[in-house]
Amino acid sequence: MEGRYGPRPSPHRTHRSPHRPEALAVVKRATELQGRSVSDFVVAAAQEAAARTIEETQIIRLAVEDQRAFAAAILDPPHPSDNLLGAAEAYRDLIKPAP
Repeated sequence: MEGRYGPRPSPHRTHRSPHRPEALAVVKRATELQGRSVSDFVVAAAQEAAARTIEETQIIRLAVEDQRAFAAAILDPPHPSDNLLGAAEAYRDLIKPAP
């Protein structure tokens, strides 16, 4: 079928997957069980994997003991050490506000 800018792709395209046949067979079986197309299944799986990856890099998981130590440090922070006070003073001397 010719379109304005050349041949149009067939609405019943065949998809050539570079993946291993056994992997495609598993995907096809899953799509049959869910009543979805391979394309829809792959897009949904990719979105889920992307969301999981983002969550894993954005959320810090701590053991209960570490949660308590973190909360204690936030609620009752230790006094700054002499080294930290010296570093803060050196920073203020180095980075002066603009007049």
